[in-house]
Amino acid sequence: MEGGFHGSTDGSAFKQCFSLAWKNPYVLRLAFSAGIGGLLFGYDTGVISGALLYIRDNFKAVDKSTVLQETIVSMAIGGAIIGAAMGGWMNDRYGRRTVILIADLLFFIGAVVMAASPNPSLLIVGRVFVGLGVGMASMTSPLYISEASPSRIRGALVSTNGFLITGGQFLSYLINLAFTKAPGTWRWMLGVAGIPALLQFILMFLLPESPRWLYRKGRLEEAERILRKIYSENEVEAEIQDLKESVEAEIKEKESCERVSLMKILRTKTVRRGLYAGVGLQIFQQFVGINTVMYYSPSIVQLAGFASNETALLLSLVTAGLNALGSIVSIYFIDRTGRKKLLVFSLFGVIVSLGVLSAVFHETTSHSPLVSSGASPLKAYTCPDYSFASNAASWDCMKCLKASSPDCGFCASESNKLFPGECLVANETVKQLCHSGNRLWYTRGCPSRFGWLALIGLALYIIFFSPGMGTVPWIVNSEIYPLRYRGVCGGIAATANWVSNLIVAQSFLSLTQAIGPSWTFLIFGLISVVALMFVLIFVPETKGLPIEEIEQMLENRALHFKFWENRADLLPKS
Repeated sequence: MEGGFHGSTDGSAFKQCFSLAWKNPYVLRLAFSAGIGGLLFGYDTGVISGALLYIRDNFKAVDKSTVLQETIVSMAIGGAIIGAAMGGWMNDRYGRRTVILIADLLFFIGAVVMAASPNPSLLIVGRVFVGLGVGMASMTSPLYISEASPSRIRGALVSTNGFLITGGQFLSYLINLAFTKAPGTWRWMLGVAGIPALLQFILMFLLPESPRWLYRKGRLEEAERILRKIYSENEVEAEIQDLKESVEAEIKEKESCERVSLMKILRTKTVRRGLYAGVGLQIFQQFVGINTVMYYSPSIVQLAGFASNETALLLSLVTAGLNALGSIVSIYFIDRTGRKKLLVFSLFGVIVSLGVLSAVFHETTSHSPLVSSGASPLKAYTCPDYSFASNAASWDCMKCLKASSPDCGFCASESNKLFPGECLVANETVKQLCHSGNRLWYTRGCPSRFGWLALIGLALYIIFFSPGMGTVPWIVNSEIYPLRYRGVCGGIAATANWVSNLIVAQSFLSLTQAIGPSWTFLIFGLISVVALMFVLIFVPETKGLPIEEIEQMLENRALHFKFWENRADLLPKS
């Protein structure tokens, strides 16, 4: 029952948000300082996609093991699960600012450990440290911003955290490209993350705690002093009064009930309904496949038929840029059109895009170049499985890459990469010999005339995902819970996000190996259809509503399919 600005939000919150740059820069300082946590979140989840290409080259054990590659990626997510789970409790006990400072220390330690790793084992340890920081930051940064923002622009300011996440991912691809020719390649890529962690630690150390957390802890003078810096004179008294009522109601509830527990949460109707919506959104955000693109984008590009690491990174940069652009679109529309409309539009586009990707990869894998049996200077390096195959005439590039005794690669025709090429033993010597003949060397995907269509599918996926499913789940979770439950419920939702993330990241490469990328993207598409139905039925519209009205709406709401109606208009008038 926490208050806020009760006026209309029909105007552009986007314009109001950026007008603060000169009217009240203090609010933007709070938002962007906390939002660096989002930048770190994005950087550390995005950088591994490019670094993994060079880690595989550096550590042969990693190159030969799909499971080890998935483990290097997903151990950060495992750490994030623990970080998010701990973060909910720590936010309520120690405060939002303190948790952000702890996350920065974990980011910094993880970056140093990864950059200095002499073997995959220590690299995985560094990824766990980074994951702990990511998990804490993923739920704490939007929560801090939400609690330090006027409600009329709360969505736009929390969206800046989403923009900084995608901006961090875009920055990670730029850094990856910058260090492709540097000695140590992936060490620099992973180690650079320590710089923004150190910067945020300094900035947050100089900023105050969340005013709502302070008020809840009885530090009233501190809270009021900060609120007077955030709100204008004609708004601040109403905000303080609403906050006072919220805390008094919580004290009464504590006296009549017990401490917050999972059973208490599930028995409280408003919290339970909010948790269904918040947790469901976080799970579906991952299960529609976004982090297969973020973690494995260069690998997907190579599966689509682009051979070199540099080309894969450069093309992946386009998808990361579109992701960041989509976050800017979200900032503009989130307080104009509302959360639910953005989600529905986003999921419609995601379904179409995944359909395109599934169709393109089906064509790519079923029409790969044949293997030539003619004489060649590289004949001595022919893949043994091909040499002794009884049906060698039917072999194509895809079948060559599936050979495993030993691993084999495809050296494309010099005249045209779509013409028959050679199936050769995959090692560094053969790779260099293939390149010396001005031929392309493929070990993770085959030459295809449909490669550019796959890139278009990826671009469409990002364009539709980013403004809606990319940012809205975090915004909804930062505003849908009552003050007393916000830290715990936010932690539960963030943990659900990271568990889902772990499942997707740990299974994607294995799925593409077992059933192929076409069927993998088709599965994500079917899950997206289920997600769309979930949003239509279970997710309320929270656009521009003070927290107490959101609680009232959850208390009274039934199934509501007409997402285009303004839910605020359906509330009983006081």
